[in-house]
Amino acid sequence: MSGDTIFGKIIRREIPATIVYEDDLCLAFRDIVPQAPTHILVIPKQPIPSLADVTAEDKAVLGHILITIKQIADQEGLTEKGYRVVTNIGEEGGQTVFHLHFHLMGGRGMHWPPG
Repeated sequence: MSGDTIFGKIIRREIPATIVYEDDLCLAFRDIVPQAPTHILVIPKQPIPSLADVTAEDKAVLGHILITIKQIADQEGLTEKGYRVVTNIGEEGGQTVFHLHFHLMGGRGMHWPPG
């Protein structure tokens, strides 16, 4: 159910991670190479390779993940000053793990363009 990527291994507890949230649909953990003081990855437990691969059947899990990101941002104290949520799609989009994931970053000013 959780794929054969590093994220699938984290879901199955084959690789350790600092988990900040988990439920039946998603998992959130701290990035091991943070790009901001707070950098959390939020992933669906079902293996969806990227946002380019979602279908109408994924609506419930995607909505749930977005609400979860907001709750984690509140819990981490990011809401007042703001935060960034990013997902990379494909190689040219910067995606390196082909399991859909959202980066929640905050705790410093974010600049544009990002890269």
